[in-house]
Amino acid sequence: MGAVVTSPDQHRPGHAKAARVMGLGSAGFLILMMLFGNHRSRVENVWLAALAIGIVLVFGTDWLLRRNGLRR
Repeated sequence: MGAVVTSPDQHRPGHAKAARVMGLGSAGFLILMMLFGNHRSRVENVWLAALAIGIVLVFGTDWLLRRNGLRR
C-alpha cells in the first residue's frame, strides 16, 4: 500500500501548553546538568548554557509573537 497523503489543514495542532512546559523544563534540566554535572572542563558548561539559552530564546520569541498577534 502507498503512503497516505493529507493536506496541512487536516493536521491537528499539538498541545501547545505541554510543549512549552516540556521545553522550559528541558532548559531547566540543562542548567541543573551544568551546575551539578560530573565533568571537569568548561567546554561542556558552555554548550549546556548555550543550548539552554537557545531554548529560552525560542520560547520567548514565540511568546512575543503570539502576544503581538503575529502568530496564532
